[in-house]
Formats: sequence, structure tokens, C-alpha cells
Amino acid sequence: MKNPVERIREKLIGADSQKAILVYSERNRRYFTEFPSDAGALLITAEEAYLLQDFRYEEAAGYSAKNCTVTGFKNFMEKLLELMEKHGVKQVYMEINKLSVAEARKFEKAFGEKGIETVLDETLDNAIKDQRMIKSPEEVKKIEAAQAITDAAFQHILPFIKEGVTERDLALEIEFFMRKNGAENVAFDLIVAAGKNGSQCHAVPSLNTVQKGDFITMDTGAMLDGYHSDMTRTVAFGKVSDEQRKVYETVLQAQLAVIDAVKPGVPCCDMDKIARDIIEKDYPGTFGHGLGHGVGFEIHEWPVFSHRDTTLCAEGMVITDEPGIYLPAQYGVRIEDMLLVTADGCRSLTKSPKELIEL
Repeated sequence: MKNPVERIREKLIGADSQKAILVYSERNRRYFTEFPSDAGALLITAEEAYLLQDFRYEEAAGYSAKNCTVTGFKNFMEKLLELMEKHGVKQVYMEINKLSVAEARKFEKAFGEKGIETVLDETLDNAIKDQRMIKSPEEVKKIEAAQAITDAAFQHILPFIKEGVTERDLALEIEFFMRKNGAENVAFDLIVAAGKNGSQCHAVPSLNTVQKGDFITMDTGAMLDGYHSDMTRTVAFGKVSDEQRKVYETVLQAQLAVIDAVKPGVPCCDMDKIARDIIEKDYPGTFGHGLGHGVGFEIHEWPVFSHRDTTLCAEGMVITDEPGIYLPAQYGVRIEDMLLVTADGCRSLTKSPKELIEL
């Protein structure tokens, strides 16, 4: 598979030397060049791609940025216009979803004075979105590496779950383990919710303590080389009641049914319906969020398993499968894997066990 810069160039400008792409957002710059910085831009022409970086990042970018030529500048706009004039650019596509109105006006004015048309519609945003939905084999390996840290963290944390330990202490221990074992960061603010707090699907770890008979829901993920992982497991401290076990088994049934159904060509909304129908039968109104979302260079990407998304599953997509049941002021259960859509079905990138663990 061609590198990300080659793919977006081929899709939008081909060999047309009068067209160019300007990637201005921090996240998409890193996606195309694998270099993190909080300033600069990536200019892609038919002949060359330039990563414009100021003095703070120029040297580091020269060592590690990929798929581009690193170019320093003292005046950003002057250097950008110089490169565009060098290549005879007359039209440039920009990301409107990542630009403020003020920034868009600034670029449009500067380019217009040089006779360059600024394309401020969704052409570039949609092209990047479509490209990032389908992961390359190299991207899948990076997501799997991040998930391996997450799986290891799950095994690590189980002995720490004891009566009286706080949600916050558990979350901190998971984060410390991930960072110590190679993660550059956590993928998002980790969720650890025990007992009654488990009914809040995005609960913030607090000083609430684990008690006998509690479910503990842990939604965790690591970031490695810019790529994210996302996994949720719910475990029990002590023996659970028959009703708690039934809730857990219902969520697991829904989660596994989706794994059995995912394959290229099926609409994302159908996957949501499969899980929702199972849960609604005995627990109506307790599954209030969408089934899942794309994961990759960002923790929430495209497509989504939701009743609103009719996108067809395609080989190379990585999407979470995370049904849940939330009983207010009682407890909650969520089970989440990342699924890679394959040629004839899907493969879970998540290796942690899903049978109910009673500690």
C-alpha cells in the first residue's frame, strides 16, 4: 500500500501541478508525516510534499518526519507562498473542519493576492476521512501494539482490586503501568467505576471505594506511535447475585453476536441493531449510547456503529464493539473489543478474557 501522502495526492490532485493540498491541523499533520508538533503545515503538491516547521521543531522533524521534505521558515506565510509559486500552484484544498473562520479568511486573503484559489469546502476533509477509515497493515500493527499494552495492564490491575481501594488509585496504577511499559500516553482519560458509579457510562474515577459484590468497569487504552487502543472489561469483586450475572451474560451475548455478524458490506447501523435488540428484550432503555466507533490515529474516528451511520463495513476498518447495560444507582456492565474488518468477517484485536471474573 502506498504511503498516506501518496494516497491523498493520488486521490485529489494526481499529476496536476496547478493543484495542492494544505494540511494545517496538528492531528492530520502527524497522520501524514508521523511527526508530532503543535505548529506548522504540510503542503502537498504534485511533485513534492513539504513539512513546514519553525526553529523549535525543524531539527527534530528532519530526523524523524516521513513522506515529506522538512522545510524551515522564519515567516510562515512567506515560505508557504514561495513554495506554492515555485510549483505553479493555482488552487489549494484546505481542511474546513479544522480551521477557524479567522484562519480561513487569512489564508484566503493571502492566497488570493497571489492569484491562488482557496478551496474551502469539504473536499479535503472527506478525502482524509475516507482514507483514515481504512487502516494499512502498518497501522493495524501499531494499534495491536497499543492494545498489547492495554491487555497487559488489565492482567496487572486485577490483584490490586481489593476492598477499600479507590477508583482513582486503580486508574493511576493502570496509567503508570502503561507508561512504564512503553505507552507514550494513555489513549484518553481512563474510566474506572465501581458499584453504583458503574451506571454512569463515562464516570470519572473518584474516591469511591470497591466493596464486596461490586462490579468494577474499567475502560482503558494506550497510545503508542500516535495510534490508540480502546478496551472495556467489567469484573466483580466477590460473588455476584443471579441478576448481576444475568446482566453480564446479556451484555456478553450482545457483544459476541456483533462479532459473528461483522463483515464487509454490512451497514454499520445493522451492527448497532443486533446488539440493541438483544439488550432491549429484557433491559429496555438501559443501553443509551452507540455500539462503537472507529479507532486509530484518534480515539474516536469513523465510521461508528450507530443507528444513524449507514456506512458499509469494509476490509481494513477498526471499530469498537462495546454494548452495555446501565442500571441507575445500582451498577453497570460494559464489554468492549476493537474489531478489525477482514476479507470475510472480522478479527478481535483485544485478547483479554471476557468471561465473568469474580475476584
